[in-house]
Amino acid sequence: MNGLLVTFTILIVISAILLTLIVLVQNSKGGGLAAGFQSSNQIMGVRKTTDFLEKATWGLAAFMVLLSIVVVGIQSNSRENVNDSMIKEQAVDFNNQMQKGTAAPNFGETPAQQPQQAAPAQKPAAQPEKK
Repeated sequence: MNGLLVTFTILIVISAILLTLIVLVQNSKGGGLAAGFQSSNQIMGVRKTTDFLEKATWGLAAFMVLLSIVVVGIQSNSRENVNDSMIKEQAVDFNNQMQKGTAAPNFGETPAQQPQQAAPAQKPAAQPEKK
């Protein structure tokens, strides 16, 4: 599973780089970087070049979304029984403490050592009453 995740992640990075390059090449309202490719515009025609770039943009965007969903699905299936969040672990721990009756608020502080309680003072011996 780990190799599959790495492969999909590499494909997502490559498609993101290609998508960035294609967006930079596209014509904006006036010229853009595609204006420098006059020879390709003469071969394919201006309209066909922009159609290809637009379709490639949408295709790469859809490919990235699809791969991202697949990666999340694979990752969530491989970590079913693992608490992958400290918050989840603390919530489970707090619920266990609540059931035992030992829960107390912490507020992120380290617990201080509580001094030992002194033994209760003994009552003085009863003195006989004076008459």
